[in-house]
Amino acid sequence: MQQARFWVIGGEYTSTEFETLIRGTERLVGPFESKGEAERTWRYLSEDHRPQAQVRFTIAQEPMSAAAG
Repeated sequence: MQQARFWVIGGEYTSTEFETLIRGTERLVGPFESKGEAERTWRYLSEDHRPQAQVRFTIAQEPMSAAAG
């Protein structure tokens, strides 16, 4: 049985509306086998960029493949 995988994604956005990433600032970190591992990385990246109001990271869960079910 395949486990879910997690990714930390984000970067610097053009505004605090967080709709458009600035090209070249994109970050994709992972995959992580557990949400806890992804949360630790998300926390580190978020704290590291705290002074930058237009930088945001989030955790995304990779969809389970249809073959896994």
